[in-house]
Amino acid sequence: MRRCEVYVHNIKAGILTEAPDGYVFEYDADYLQNNGNPPVCLAMPLRNEPYRSPHLFPFFFNMLSEGENRQMQSQLLRIDPDDDFGILLATAQYDTIGAVTVKPIEP
Repeated sequence: MRRCEVYVHNIKAGILTEAPDGYVFEYDADYLQNNGNPPVCLAMPLRNEPYRSPHLFPFFFNMLSEGENRQMQSQLLRIDPDDDFGILLATAQYDTIGAVTVKPIEP
């Protein structure tokens, strides 16, 4: 099971987990305590209950490269081009468009 911390403006917002039956995103309790913190995206408003999806959530999927860029990344990083979560973990740590970044949690 792979996991990553999700940050919004360099503040830890929650944990994204690749589970056997799909994906789970759960907001961090400390993040929820501050009413000024924005949600990760409009489709996942702040709440205590985890979000679940059989596929990588569209917001995180849209952070991934497409086409030739994705092929090049998967070759350079030696990641299966169909491994959406693996590519997200490897490429969305630093230079992303927008305020959200992810940092892999080592097992």
